[in-house]
Amino acid sequence: MAEIQPLRGWRYAPALGADIDAYVSPLFDVVSTRQRAALYRNPLNSIHLAVPQGDDPAGAALATLRRWETEGVLRQDALPGIYAYYQYFRLPGSAREYCRKGFMCHIRAYDWAEGVVLRHENTLPASVHDRAALLARTEFQTSATHGLYRDDAFKLETYLDEAMQSPLYQTEDDYQGARDVLAVVQDAAVIRRFQEVLAGREVILADGHHRYEGSLAHRHARQAQAGPAATGREPWHYHLMYLTNAASDDLRILPTHRLLLELPGGPGGRALSDAEFLAHLGPYFTVLPLEEATDLPEVIAGKRWAFGLYLGGQAYKIRLRPEAHALLDWVTTDEVKNLDLTVLHFFVLEKALGLRGPDAQRAWPGVAYVRSFAECLQRVDRGEARAALIVNEVTMAEVEAVCHSGAVMPAKSTFFYPKTLAGFLFSSIADEEAGNVFDHYFQGPAPALPPPPAP
Repeated sequence: MAEIQPLRGWRYAPALGADIDAYVSPLFDVVSTRQRAALYRNPLNSIHLAVPQGDDPAGAALATLRRWETEGVLRQDALPGIYAYYQYFRLPGSAREYCRKGFMCHIRAYDWAEGVVLRHENTLPASVHDRAALLARTEFQTSATHGLYRDDAFKLETYLDEAMQSPLYQTEDDYQGARDVLAVVQDAAVIRRFQEVLAGREVILADGHHRYEGSLAHRHARQAQAGPAATGREPWHYHLMYLTNAASDDLRILPTHRLLLELPGGPGGRALSDAEFLAHLGPYFTVLPLEEATDLPEVIAGKRWAFGLYLGGQAYKIRLRPEAHALLDWVTTDEVKNLDLTVLHFFVLEKALGLRGPDAQRAWPGVAYVRSFAECLQRVDRGEARAALIVNEVTMAEVEAVCHSGAVMPAKSTFFYPKTLAGFLFSSIADEEAGNVFDHYFQGPAPALPPPPAP
């Protein structure tokens, strides 16, 4: 199944690593426009490699990379390793501190049809092209995608805990409120153990579909150039991924609510009134007015096919009538049809608002995807949106069921929290890295495996 390899990671020089907070950059969907501008103002921030700007972004990233290599801003580790990466965080309303444990490594860039790396959402071709173009120019991976494997026996966590006793560096992530810590595992026998565990697993891609497909596109292009001379072990066959255990309770998925900026579907092409919209929902949902809008998340929590609706200053709990579900006729698997978000998209966006099919809904500019419940209410009250639809989070079991069914979820179904940071670790897939691949670095039989460290 999944083949992983260690890598000789590229990292900020020790003098800069002592202030790593200044150089890491989060994914764009967790920062504001003002925060993003501040990142670009720092000439050494990793955002200049991860999301370069200018008329030729890929060329600008390559020039920056070569300059940083020459000036010693980035340095390559002497030995290959697997990099332990822990993220400590809290959720609103909870006193518990979570710790999402994982590790970064190279994974073979498998095509979807191979059934080793599984996706749960579709991608936009233009975004994939941009990521592939950047990779083709730089041959440098600036941020790990996030993959999930399932190991109910937790065979690797004690090795990761041991590595964390000697962290390389850590940062307080002001963008997400998380604390990120990086360490490295360089023991050959322990690395072989990681390979053995992943060799029996599939990997679900949790985050980074466009970057992963960019790696696939780059691999296909290099394969076409190399032809029959390719051995299959070239560095460009591999992709930088952060892997976490799907069996862990510290793996959290947060809900992404739907903000309706307009309400189409009225007679003669006009917008629906609030009363008309409620009337359109009536055949499919029970609609219960509520006294307090702030109660919506609690009222729908744990209830199947139940949603909060905030419309015209009034809160409602809406829940699909069980007999209506048989009307859901999209061509997809039962696992997808049973999702709350599929029900929402079909019966609200298609049936009530007339937006027929997932493709039309993805292209519709009248919906915004918002994680903050308070922001949803505020934007409706300010007149920036007509209505807010409040949803429950998707469960890990639902993600796994959909992926194994071979289907994909509606747009913006999952928000795995927190996001990984760019700038903690960089990875080269240039031809000169060929001698760093793990099965070339170690010759002969696998070393004896030491016993797991004491918990």
